[in-house]
Amino acid sequence: MIGYFPYRTPKWLQSLFPSFIWSQPTPEKVLYLTFDDGPVPEATPMVLDYLNQYEAKATFFCVGDNVTRYPELIRQVVDDGHTVGNHTFHHLDGWKTTKQDFMLDVKMCQQVLDQYYQCDGKPLMRPPYGRLKRAQWKTLNQQFQIVMWNVLSGDFSKKIDASTCLKQSIRYSQSGSVVLFHDSIKTIDKLKSVLPNFLRHFSQLGFKFQRL
Repeated sequence: MIGYFPYRTPKWLQSLFPSFIWSQPTPEKVLYLTFDDGPVPEATPMVLDYLNQYEAKATFFCVGDNVTRYPELIRQVVDDGHTVGNHTFHHLDGWKTTKQDFMLDVKMCQQVLDQYYQCDGKPLMRPPYGRLKRAQWKTLNQQFQIVMWNVLSGDFSKKIDASTCLKQSIRYSQSGSVVLFHDSIKTIDKLKSVLPNFLRHFSQLGFKFQRL
């Protein structure tokens, strides 16, 4: 057993930042899957294969350094029809980074992403760990659509096994939910079980998976 884990983002927290996307309220059976920290060859192709099996579209928040290392993977993500968002160049923790350094890192990431993906309107950005200082998010809001989540799968946590990760992700996901997974080395073993079963469960219930 583990202690409290924030699988569902509290409404009070969401209300503090109304300009952020936490979910996409809809009467239709739609889920918005998001994947952070890629692309990496150990995990991203596997994730794309599972998504393709269920004709699912998703949003990938990419680390700029990984995009630079693996350009063929970001091309595959884009070619498969998924949305790409900014996750900083070096996966920086906003709480531990000055505004100047953080914004420079975001800019570096966006310059790399722009080589492969052109979005309609503001580009999407998700801060690593969901952490931003006030000065950072006030500036980012002017340039980006900041995307958070209302369902946190826990795929990255060593304290959460695959069965619990799947069960809780299913429990808290509902129409319009933005669900956070990771296409990273540390989550690959768990995702091999969790992602296909998550997709299968909601597909059988008539849900579609759309990109932001």
